Amino acid sequence: MIKKILELDQNLSQYLFLPEDKILLRKSAMFFAHSGDSWFLEIGFLLIWLFSSGIWHTYSALFAGAIVIQAVFVIALKFLIKRRRPEGDWGAVYRNADPHSFPSGHAARVMMLAFMCFGLGLPQLGWIVLFWGICVSFARVSLGVHYLIDIFAGWLIGILLANVILTAQPIFYNLIPVVF
Repeated sequence: MIKKILELDQNLSQYLFLPEDKILLRKSAMFFAHSGDSWFLEIGFLLIWLFSSGIWHTYSALFAGAIVIQAVFVIALKFLIKRRRPEGDWGAVYRNADPHSFPSGHAARVMMLAFMCFGLGLPQLGWIVLFWGICVSFARVSLGVHYLIDIFAGWLIGILLANVILTAQPIFYNLIPVVF
């Protein structure tokens, strides 16, 4: 049963793969695929944290901390499950640094951020981040560094982590108030 599901997953994922001759679509996918990188987001949240005050100072620290928690959780799962990434050439940095694809850290990260926005009472931003997150996630499949199941699992993990982090928010604020 699992073998059939994984085979279907590979076939559906291959269907979404963008060939080299689709230059404009591939460049767009590359932009979205990289825009969900944790280092890129962490730099953005650090800049917001450094140059803001009030609620955005607090939220940027919360988002940055959430990304660290998400990364540790997803990396642990990846090394426990050890599903190989799809064969391909694009994304050598991902393939070399992290040869495992399940679950997608990018998908988990972007969904976590979107659902944190909703949970923090920022619905307009939440919808924007959700749309962006879907683009990031499917770009990862279209470039051949993830399978669809990796993405769906990442989304579920991201939603779960958003809820856990928002529930634990007062604990974080009390443990390290200087950051918030």
